[in-house]
Order: sequence, then structure tokens, then C-alpha cells
Amino acid sequence: MAGRHRHPVAGGDVLPLLLLLAAVALPMLHALGAALSAAAQPAAWTALLKERQLGPALALSLWSGVASALLAFGLAAWVLQQVWDTPLWHRLVRLLAPMLAVPHAAFAIGFAALIAPSGWLLRALSPWATGLEAPPPWSTTQDPWALGLIAVLVGKELPFLLWAAASHLQRPDVAHRLRRELLLAHTMGYAAPQAWWRVAWPQIRPRLRWPLLAVLAYSLTVVDLALVIGPGAPPTLAVLAWTWLLDADPATQAKGAAAAWLLALLLALTVALGWVVLRGPVWRRRWTDGHRGHARAAGRRMPRALLPGALAAVYGLVLLALAIGSVSGVWRFPALWPQTLTGEGWLSVAQSSRTLGTTLSLALAASAAALVWSVAWLECTPAAWDAQLRRLVYLPLVLPPVLWVLGLHATALQLGIDGAWAGVWMAHTLACVPYVLIALSPAYTGFDPRLGQVAASLGQSRLRFLLRVKWPLLRAALTSALAVGFAVSVAQYLPTLFVGAGRFNTVTTEAVTLASGAQRSLTSAYAWLQWLLPAACFALAAWAGRPRRF
Repeated sequence: MAGRHRHPVAGGDVLPLLLLLAAVALPMLHALGAALSAAAQPAAWTALLKERQLGPALALSLWSGVASALLAFGLAAWVLQQVWDTPLWHRLVRLLAPMLAVPHAAFAIGFAALIAPSGWLLRALSPWATGLEAPPPWSTTQDPWALGLIAVLVGKELPFLLWAAASHLQRPDVAHRLRRELLLAHTMGYAAPQAWWRVAWPQIRPRLRWPLLAVLAYSLTVVDLALVIGPGAPPTLAVLAWTWLLDADPATQAKGAAAAWLLALLLALTVALGWVVLRGPVWRRRWTDGHRGHARAAGRRMPRALLPGALAAVYGLVLLALAIGSVSGVWRFPALWPQTLTGEGWLSVAQSSRTLGTTLSLALAASAAALVWSVAWLECTPAAWDAQLRRLVYLPLVLPPVLWVLGLHATALQLGIDGAWAGVWMAHTLACVPYVLIALSPAYTGFDPRLGQVAASLGQSRLRFLLRVKWPLLRAALTSALAVGFAVSVAQYLPTLFVGAGRFNTVTTEAVTLASGAQRSLTSAYAWLQWLLPAACFALAAWAGRPRRF
């Protein structure tokens, strides 16, 4: 079977592996230990437990995080069942890259522009449905039930889960095996939906464990999205922790660190409860009861293009709202189009060349470093080591961002790079590594090892084989993984502010900061640019990864 070597590590190969592991593991473990020591104060926990906003904030975090993660996971499973191995599936896979390129904050700003009381949706309905002459006092954004936050999280995490599944299903050997197994199930009398849920889905679901855990961790602990569109009175616990960490009082900072660890405990308890439920007899019986259903069940499907089309439409409307908002001047309600157009927002962005330069330099350096590390790790590490040590590499995915950033700040202080470009680059690189590794792994581990054996039999060195055969054949996967890392770096908000000590402005920090103000054109321009940079990188990656024509 195609894949990486599985022989034991030779003595001469141990040192490079340890160096690779240390390059990522040491700052991660030091950050985790620093975050733990920051909250090891009984007075901080006492102050946290006495906090009046703790209960409502904790409930909001749990509700918004779990609801959005379950909705995104359920919708991803339904989409896969509906459209896999159809022409619509290939079109959907092509749409995932531009969807993933939209940063969370930019999506939240554009979505808020759609559903706000003075937003596009109500403007479009007002002339013939509502008759409103002024924006109504409705809580469509920053609502107390966190519905807007849940909608944004589902809209952003659904493409991520589909992309994680597609990275596995796009492998020819996997797709061929699933087709044969589903065909066999059909010959045994199973309707198409039943065959999918009992044959294909049990094989796909384990592949989504880490992506789902990352989605749950992000949804429970997100800060920038909650600042843009989440509830404010009270806010989620992550926003409260972030606010306390920014305070100048050491006791308040310690309370923020305790709140960050409380979020980590909440995440661990949620994951443990989910694991117990999924391992229970009810779910086991659900997938193995052998019920065949009816052949006509396949005809009762909802239209296959419904959810993918709706998802693409939402993203299109979000980007259109940002584009129009970036050039809007006077725009009285309920007019559907601005009365005046202005380029002041883009002019201000053009004058912020330092902000753009900082964003590009950090994103390029962090994504390149993450790609080099991931290639070296996948090339040198035996599969047994990889399976055990990836849990350590994936720490940034599953730790609350406020907790992670707190530890990274302490690590940067110890290294003397706090408030320096190198410190922010370290934080961005550590955030990029898990995503780049996830993006690159399916293609790299699925590479046919027989090609290396043929090259060795022809007397070619290992380096020559990599440069002339393997990496050119994996060019599409390498450039795609680089684009993923670039997008992750561009979207970083907390590390840029906290580790950078507020000295480095990026398009993301500017967009989130401006989102709370009334400068619609400037906010939309920065949010549009926040999407445009990763989109351009994905487009360049697609162009560079095209097969050569001789």
C-alpha cells in the first residue's frame, strides 16, 4: 500500500527527528507551562468564582460553541452523503478554497453588514414587505442569545470540515474502494442513504476527529468573532478572559489566566462527554442494526444543490456586502444602494503601507517556515512516531486561544522577543504548523514509495529523487499547504496583539478594531483586503500547482 516507510528509526536519524520535534515542541510546552503558572494563584480563582458575569458568560460560551460545532458537523455529514461522487461534489471541492480563504473576522464583518437592522437583507425587504422607514431596534447582531455568532461559526467551520473530508476522499484509492463497497451494499438491498451511513460514514468519521476537535475548541473559545458579532452584555467567557488579560492590574490579569484555564477545562469536559455518548450503545446500534430501509428512500432526498448552493450564496453576499460597503458614502435607510460612493476607505488602506507590509512579511515567513517543517517531518518521521507525536503538534488547535496566547507571551518574554517581529513570527508559525501539516499529510503519505525504489535502483541519490521526482509531483499539494498557512497567518488576531505588545498592526487587527466603530467604508475595505490576500495566495497556489505540459 502507498505510504511512508514504517521501519524503525536508525541511530543516525534520531538526532534530526529530535531537532525537528524540539523546534515545535519546546516553545509549545514552555507556553503551556507558562500559562499554567500564570493561573496558579488561589486568589485569582477566588476572584473568578465571585465574578458576577461568570455564570452567564460560561453558559453563552458553552451554548454557542457546542451548538455551532454540532450544526457544522451535522451539515458536513449531510452534504457528503448528498453530493459525494457526483458532478456537484467536484464543483463543491473547487469552491472550498475561496471559502477557506475568507478569514473569520472578515466573514463576521460582512455577515453583520447583511443581517444588521440597517443591513442589506432588511433594506431589500423594506420597500415591499416591512414598510420600515428607519432601522428597527432589533438585536440581529451581538444578540443576547449568540445566534449571530453561531451562524458565523457554522458558516466558517462547515467548509473547513468539508475540506478535511475531501482531503481524504480525493485520494483515488479511497474513492475507488468506497465506490465498490457502496455498490456491494446496494446489491445487498440497502438504499443509497442507508448504504452511505453504514458503510462510508463509519470510515470517514474517524478522519474528522481532529478537525472536529479543532472546530469545537475554536467555537468555545473564539475572541475576535465574539468581539465583532457576539453578545456583549454579558460577553462570552473568552472575551471576558481577554479583557482581563489586557488589564494593567496583575490581579486582574491572573483572573483572566484562571478564566482561560476554566475554558480549557470546559473544553475537556465537553469532549469527554461527547466521547462517552458516541461510545454508548444507542449510537453503536444506530450504525450497526442492519436496517436496510426502502429502495424508494433515495427518491425522498432534498435537492442536492440546496445546501452547497446556499453556502456559496452566503459567501457571495458577504463579499458583495464588503465590496459595496468599502466604497459607500451617504447611505440612508431603506435605500438598497448608497446615495454617494467614496474611495476614502481604500485611500486610507493604500496609505497604510506599513500595515500591509507587516501582514505580508509575517504571513510569508510563517507559512514558509511551517511548510519546511512539515515537509521535513513527513519525510523523516516513521509512521509510528508520527501517529503518537502529532497530538503534541496539534496543541494550538485544541487549546483556547486566550490560554495559548498567554503562554506564548510568557515564552516570548523569556526569549527576549516580546514586542518584536521575531516573537510575532514565532507565534504565527506555531499557529500555522498544524494546519499546514493537516493539509499536506494526505498527499504526502499517499505518495507511491515504488517511485523512490525505482530511482534508487537507477543510482539516484535521495536528494535528487526529492528535487526531480517527488516534490515536482507533489507541487500542487505543497503550494496548497503553503496557501493554507498564509491564510492562517493573515487571520491571526490575539497573537499579533498580545505577543506583539500592540506594536504591529495587520489587516486583521485593524479590521477587528474598526468593526466596533462607525467607519463603514474603512472597516469594509480592511475586511475585503483581509480576504483578498489569502484569495490571491490560493489563486497563485492553484496556478503553480497545475500539471506541466510538455
